[in-house]
Amino acid sequence: MSEEIKDKSVSNPEETSVTKSKKNKKMKRIVNAGAVHIQATFNNTIISVTDKNGGVLSASSAGANGFRGSKKGTAFAAGVAAEKALTIAKKNHALNSVDVYVSGIGLGRDAAVRAVSAAGIKIDSITDVTPIAHGGVRPKGERKP
Repeated sequence: MSEEIKDKSVSNPEETSVTKSKKNKKMKRIVNAGAVHIQATFNNTIISVTDKNGGVLSASSAGANGFRGSKKGTAFAAGVAAEKALTIAKKNHALNSVDVYVSGIGLGRDAAVRAVSAAGIKIDSITDVTPIAHGGVRPKGERKP
């Protein structure tokens, strides 16, 4: 009985290596033009680099780069986060021109935009997409003469 087990394990070592399926290597997309979305709040700055359709190529934030507490909301932390996200996108996807969309009122707005141009990526346009309050809807029970 032990001979049968030995025969089975010894007779097929080549078969097992041949039948193992090789993982398909994921092809990295080459994206020439994309968009950089900057969300700058008082507490953090989040940078997302996307293609033109909105598919995220890379992302980073001040908190992901080791900044904690009130330091996450600083301009320096935003610059470091933007630099990291853009170097990943440039290295992995050959990104060379972007449209920048800035949202929020934090300290990292300008620093993140400067980091985009410092990374050697051409900026096509800069758009502020911060939502603006307009008075809102009528409050409940407000129409009293």
